[in-house]
Amino acid sequence: MNELAITVIGRDRPGIVADVAEVLARLGANLTDSTMTRLRGHFAMTLICVGPAAAEVETALAPLAADGQLLATVRAVTPDGETAPAGEPYVMAVHGADRMGIVAAMTRVLAEAGGNVTDLSTRLAGTLYVVVAEVELPPGTADALGGRLAEAAAGLGVEVTLRPAEPDLL
Repeated sequence: MNELAITVIGRDRPGIVADVAEVLARLGANLTDSTMTRLRGHFAMTLICVGPAAAEVETALAPLAADGQLLATVRAVTPDGETAPAGEPYVMAVHGADRMGIVAAMTRVLAEAGGNVTDLSTRLAGTLYVVVAEVELPPGTADALGGRLAEAAAGLGVEVTLRPAEPDLL
């Protein structure tokens, strides 16, 4: 079996998730990780599955994209196996007036401290821009990083908070 990374993007409509999942199930592909969202009327899904060769999955998904409304890509990836988190889990939230460069500046501060963004979402509501990022930070760096994030946020005219993440309960 192959580990595959699949992306599906396009204009949103009801049934896309079901259509993709049914194709994968018919092929015997096991869906292991996925994320899906709707962004201003556009559908975006990324998933990892274990199944047949990438070319077979790509061929099976092709009819979903035949009308040009969706784009599906499939590529084989190297399994990483189970790995322990590399750091301590935190959530960074940024909000303020919309302006260019907020995500770039704030994630650069995280990266320079050795932080890794594991999930990120942004929303623009009127003139209010909101960023929520789940991050892994090197142990013992959160306090100093909080200060550097506050400096960067002040320069952008936005507010930032950094707090420990609560463990997921599945």
